[in-house]
Amino acid sequence: MSGFSTIIYEKRDSIAYVTLNRPQFLNAYNIQMRDDLYQVLGAIRDDSEVRVAILKGAGEKAFCAGADLSEFLTAPSPIQARQVRWERDVWGVFLNIPQPLIAALHGYVLGSGTEMALCCDIRIASEDTRFGLPEVGLGIIPAAGGTQTLPRVVGQGKALEMLLANLWISGEEACRVGLVNKVVPRDELLQTAEAIAKQIAYCAPTAVRAAKQAVLRGLDLTLEEGLDMEKKIASKVVLATGQGS
Repeated sequence: MSGFSTIIYEKRDSIAYVTLNRPQFLNAYNIQMRDDLYQVLGAIRDDSEVRVAILKGAGEKAFCAGADLSEFLTAPSPIQARQVRWERDVWGVFLNIPQPLIAALHGYVLGSGTEMALCCDIRIASEDTRFGLPEVGLGIIPAAGGTQTLPRVVGQGKALEMLLANLWISGEEACRVGLVNKVVPRDELLQTAEAIAKQIAYCAPTAVRAAKQAVLRGLDLTLEEGLDMEKKIASKVVLATGQGS
């Protein structure tokens, strides 16, 4: 796939690479990037050859410094904006991709950048990373799931501190509170993400997808309900692969 103006898409063996590519604007998320991501993420979802994907940002300064508010806050009308959102629900696609998503994060990870990272399954940050959700300071609130995904990852208290007080945190603190899995030197960021991706790609894809599904679906269930759901998914994996436990 090629011809995108705001992202770069590559596929090497069974690993997909999606690079946010507006470095002159700190990879700010704009309408064209939304449309490009919607198309690429949908293609990854439907590509049986892709076992894992890595999301990263171009340039030295930012993974994504947030939404381009000059575009998103000047929609022609609320009705039209809502219709476009339903037609291009990139966040819904993010959350429903069966393959694992790894975010390789550096520099500024703000607003939509943090929300994008939260839609990924594994997050690796470089030592220079700064996370924040500055929307309330602009008179708005996160509109891509940040109020729901952040507390599920870091807990209610830390999420509210970040959301209500416009608190920015370092990569080190993000690791301490569970927002990222690990922090590495900048020059080791992609290498680390690729090492994890290769480990995932080496495993049976049916089992990997099922394990991801079980974990994510179980978050909203009681333990008893989750265990029952796990048994059902495990049985489907056995039928699909012909393997016993």
